[in-house]
Amino acid sequence: MGSDDGVELREGVCRKKLAVFVSGGGSNFRCIYEAILDGRVNGEIVVLVASKPDCGGANYARDKGIPVIVFPETKDGSEGLSPHDLVISLRKYKIDHILLAGYLKLIPAELIRAYPRSILNIHPSLLPAFGGKGYYGMKVHRAVITSGARYSGPTIHFVDEHYDTGRILAQRVVPVLPTDTADKLAARVLQEEHQVYVEVAAALCEERIIWREDGVPLIQSKEDPNNYS
Repeated sequence: MGSDDGVELREGVCRKKLAVFVSGGGSNFRCIYEAILDGRVNGEIVVLVASKPDCGGANYARDKGIPVIVFPETKDGSEGLSPHDLVISLRKYKIDHILLAGYLKLIPAELIRAYPRSILNIHPSLLPAFGGKGYYGMKVHRAVITSGARYSGPTIHFVDEHYDTGRILAQRVVPVLPTDTADKLAARVLQEEHQVYVEVAAALCEERIIWREDGVPLIQSKEDPNNYS
């Protein structure tokens, strides 16, 4: 069968409801939103969860008419949900999948239990290298360059109860050049992030993510269902 926006789908696959989590400008969130509008992703971003109520991603969502939830509670306690209330809120929106797009807070166990194998994160290095608590943003790229690593790139992985330790779903390799600064490397990695996250979001919404018997997730090819990546 085919959907109204031209995305070819297997029989019985419905449009997925997505929640996106951000802490900053939300460039990956914007790319996925645009991909939904032009028919490349058979989903709908029905709510945005932001760790900062006035971050760029939250403001962009409001401009597009997407509801914004703040989580966790702000330092002054004036805004933000508890983990329990966040789960209740997401269930009210009938969320199918959660996409972390530059969200810097640790995801609570209560949310992971509520959405098993349904929460994805993108990290700006080739995990398991340069991951874990404290490795985010430019800190990652500086560490890569300082280490002498010849390659870097984004990783998309499922989320567990720790930073950057969930099962890896997709990676893209970016060379680290001898003249690279952290800014230059970050820009090239971000370009790949924007492409691979859209591709993974499309696969997720088309139910093309298959779990191998040993617990490794694979992406089924849209063109040839017998091939996986």
